[in-house]
Amino acid sequence: MSFLTVIVSKLKEVLYAVLPITVMVLILNFTLAPLESSLIVSFIIGAIFIIIGLSIFLFGVDIGITPIGKAMGKTIAKTNKIWVVVIAGLLLGFFISIAEPDLHILARQVDLVTSGLIPKASIVIVVSIGIGVLIATGLVRIVFNIPLYKVLSVLYLIILVLSLFTSPEFLAISFDASGATTGALTVPFILALALGISSLKRDSKASEKDSFGLVAIASTGAIIAVMIMNIIAQTDKLSGNLDQHSADSVSILGAFLHELPIIAQEITLALLPILIIFLVFQKFSFKMSIKAVRKILTGILFTFVGLVLFLVGVNAGFMEVGTAIGHSIASLDNKSYIVIIAFVLGVVTILAEPAVYVLTHQIEDVTSGYVRRKIVMFSLCIGVGFAVSLSILRILIPELQLWHYLLPGYIIAIALTYVVPKLFVGIAFDSGGVASGPMTATFILAFVQGAAEAIEGANVLIDGFGMIALVALTPLITLQVVGFVFKLNARKGGEVRDVQ
Repeated sequence: MSFLTVIVSKLKEVLYAVLPITVMVLILNFTLAPLESSLIVSFIIGAIFIIIGLSIFLFGVDIGITPIGKAMGKTIAKTNKIWVVVIAGLLLGFFISIAEPDLHILARQVDLVTSGLIPKASIVIVVSIGIGVLIATGLVRIVFNIPLYKVLSVLYLIILVLSLFTSPEFLAISFDASGATTGALTVPFILALALGISSLKRDSKASEKDSFGLVAIASTGAIIAVMIMNIIAQTDKLSGNLDQHSADSVSILGAFLHELPIIAQEITLALLPILIIFLVFQKFSFKMSIKAVRKILTGILFTFVGLVLFLVGVNAGFMEVGTAIGHSIASLDNKSYIVIIAFVLGVVTILAEPAVYVLTHQIEDVTSGYVRRKIVMFSLCIGVGFAVSLSILRILIPELQLWHYLLPGYIIAIALTYVVPKLFVGIAFDSGGVASGPMTATFILAFVQGAAEAIEGANVLIDGFGMIALVALTPLITLQVVGFVFKLNARKGGEVRDVQ
């Protein structure tokens, strides 16, 4: 396929993804939540940025980030030395996580909420260490063929024990951190790394199953790291004020121009470690042709441009609209509107998450079309829709606490790992991390905080945290249920394929 054909193909795919949320916001503007004309113009410009940026980003990932991850995975696996696998996992996990833009967004929010008590740098470093340790663990699991459900059972048992000693405020932050670390940049790399290592296995079934699950294992590292930090620091109560920006003080284009250099700098710092690691591996191990190296470097450049455009569109065009819509609808007398619209917005927002497209395509490729991406996407949409609705219910009903959702939710998710096809266990837990990307962490978070601001008795800061955690939880259950249905259908139809 030619360069132009691929870009047009990506553009069509992204248009189908972003148009539903754009149409939804415009409908709300003319019905339940009238918006200022300047906000609508910003939103439309932001949508254009997102469509162009996401198309370029996905193309860049295909020809740049994914090949690097696969090559590194194969190189690490070929050494047949466990210490190389562990050290490589630690270093790659740390540098990829510390570069993730979503983590920096969350860390900035934590810094704000705690009035600087928990600095942004400490959250980023602590979470990145946790991710590094768990990626190393995940790579060892693949090498030694340790079943994923057993590893996840142990990890979530550790989390359950730690949660007993963690303050309620940090419980939300720790689970949100796990969603934030598996963002648009981290996920493609981790997926490719797992695919590179598992592809060298002689057993094709084991290779297929082990291609998934590394994102799931890595995301638990963020939860455990933040919990341990809270227990050691013994920080109990969070305080602070939500930063308010005046829409009138900045022009429409001014908001985009303000975000552009900030995000460009963040993405430069994000991609630099990946570029350096690739060049070091190329010199001493890969020995790729000049043509292949040039293609990968071009891919990194496209990834940079696409991610910058995408995040500028989200931050400058979508966030303020999300807050305004959430506030307007929550202010209505009939509170059922906010719950229903939260569900619909959750459904349409997940369609525009960049990492979701990377994962769903890999699922279809690895399973040779057996697990169709449309089924995975539909299940994710339903799960995330319910998650956003549950977040709103938590604001409306003060007695509802985050652990009332998380504890039974994760018990159900872990229990299902013992009865569903093992391929779906990896897919489901990877999807949980992938669902909570930049669109969710900005637009939906802004929507939920806007609703909390309008509802009497709600705490904007405390109720804001925890939404990402719920978005990361629900796909674990919905996709494993899909796997269970696949299993039942395979038995009824007498299919030869071994889904276990």
